[in-house]
Amino acid sequence: MQRVSRVRRREGDLLKIDLGDGCHSYAQVAAEPLMVFFEGGSVDDLAPEELSRLPVLFRLWVANHAVTSERWPVIGRAALTGENRAEPFFYKQDAITGRLALYHSSFAATNWERTATLADCAGLEAAAVWEPEHVEDRLRDHLTARPNKWVDSLRIDESAIP
Repeated sequence: MQRVSRVRRREGDLLKIDLGDGCHSYAQVAAEPLMVFFEGGSVDDLAPEELSRLPVLFRLWVANHAVTSERWPVIGRAALTGENRAEPFFYKQDAITGRLALYHSSFAATNWERTATLADCAGLEAAAVWEPEHVEDRLRDHLTARPNKWVDSLRIDESAIP
């Protein structure tokens, strides 16, 4: 009987993300469910030690199956930088009241949330767990300077803010 090994999500894992047409991008696993995505797309494979020199494009929460299904294969491991180890702030908008909040998780089972203004939320990502195929769409759209429908769907509805 052949034993099936199971890929686990491990902090520091470096991931290769296939974007089609021979192009790929890279990411690094941070504390669950956070992942760090690096700027750029490439047709050439980069060595794991080269990835730490790439600028960060964005940091998102991503469903574990992106890694555990091997959709995004692990190509190495590296220590996270201090900035990439830290949990970023995210924004939330209440679907009923329209109120905004800043959200932060300390990874220690304690969450922090406070009321926010539109200005407080500027430049932040929505508090949402992304599916891998939606991240891939976002990366492809970024490389071709197109708007992304998933980012647009998570935008703050300014008309609903009280």
